[in-house]
Amino acid sequence: MRSSDPAPCSARLHEPERVLLIDPDGGTRTAVAERLTSLGYLVETASDGLEGAAAALRTPPHVVIADLWLPGVSGVQLCRLLQAEPATAGIPVLLRGDADDRRNRFWAERAGAFAFLGKGRIGELVRALRRAVASAPPRDDFFLQIDETARIFDRIARHLDAALFESVIASEVRALASSTSAANLFDLLSQFLSQIHPYRWLALSSPHSEFVGLHHHAGQGAVATEEVRVALKDPALLPQILEDEDAIEGDGTASIVERISFGGRELGTIALAPLVAKEKEARQLLRVVAGELGGALRMTALVDETKRLASTDSLTRLMNRRAFVEWSDRELARLRRYGGELGLGLLDVDHFKSVNDRFGHGAGDAVLRSLGLTLSQILRKSDVLARWGGEEFVFALPSIGEEGTRHAAERVRAGIEAALIAIPGHEGLVVTASIGVAQWRKDDDLHAVVERADAAMYLAKRSGRNRVVSSEECARAQQGRSVA
Repeated sequence: MRSSDPAPCSARLHEPERVLLIDPDGGTRTAVAERLTSLGYLVETASDGLEGAAAALRTPPHVVIADLWLPGVSGVQLCRLLQAEPATAGIPVLLRGDADDRRNRFWAERAGAFAFLGKGRIGELVRALRRAVASAPPRDDFFLQIDETARIFDRIARHLDAALFESVIASEVRALASSTSAANLFDLLSQFLSQIHPYRWLALSSPHSEFVGLHHHAGQGAVATEEVRVALKDPALLPQILEDEDAIEGDGTASIVERISFGGRELGTIALAPLVAKEKEARQLLRVVAGELGGALRMTALVDETKRLASTDSLTRLMNRRAFVEWSDRELARLRRYGGELGLGLLDVDHFKSVNDRFGHGAGDAVLRSLGLTLSQILRKSDVLARWGGEEFVFALPSIGEEGTRHAAERVRAGIEAALIAIPGHEGLVVTASIGVAQWRKDDDLHAVVERADAAMYLAKRSGRNRVVSSEECARAQQGRSVA
């Protein structure tokens, strides 16, 4: 016996370890079995995967050694079968094949094999067997296995069907990576899951996308929202709700929560409240979904971030000019079809060049950032605010007439004048703004409204600055000059 071989099992005081050897080649099978027997292992052999599966389920061994590619049932399928059966779930499986074929090693790893070994390397096999025996869990003979080939086929078919189902689920979830936003992803996910599994509610939280979604029965909003807050351990959550008359209500059990990760980074949480009768299936389903959702969630987060960067002014964090134009195109099309009112204000910071000249461009940036925050606090949430360019800002006031637009602009002007802008080395800087306002008229495009507001704004500057001028005042002034 070579010194590199492990000590014979026969020298041990406990029962010899049982090894199941599955090899379709009779000569190789006999030679390997004799070598392992000489080392003290109790070896049982099988010539194909089906025979080996039946033997393993009939009397679970300590370790299984099998070829990766076997007739009838492959080593990959055998691994999956043994892992899925309660009596054999912890048994280490050593798969053997062409060591130079990377695909073989890949398949063995994905199948959950303890190790992948090159055929003909008996020393390597013996060493791996020793490690596998040491790692094997304690034997449990509680489970009774039935030695019927037909039942083995049934089990394999059942596990393969389950694996196929999981594969399809995983594929569908991965396809959500094409979603245009986190909200779109959740909408598609809820549509998909509600087709294959009943639940009382489904929730998705993605802090990086600042998104929380909840899908539930239309009559269970308050209950579902409270349960989601408890499940996600965040009482401040206000989910974006998708109500569905076809969602299931009643007969529920406690919620199931799974973390969603991608690349070692936690991206969010998915939670589901299943029916009592479907809880076990729901746990398995949610595990698969959570395992695959990370990539899709990461992609939608990148899409959301790209959209945000493309539509946001980097200095003030307000909507940029391009995004405002896109919004106004949609809003004006709606107004033309359904009617309504829209006021628009255009403001320019007074003496902004002198701020830069006296205090530096850093102070000018501080002024613009402060103005963006001030305007956001003064205007309504339904109003739309953007940086128009340079030191100019634009705001749109939906559903407001001429008088309301003028009052809103006056509040903006007064709020800007009252604000103290912090600048390093100074107690506080006060700035003012000149504002021109105009109302949308039927068949106007954005250019026409902005042009009237821009003319009014320059009249405000010529009239002494720090004031609001409407396009009607501007028109009367121009008419007066024409008459004169």
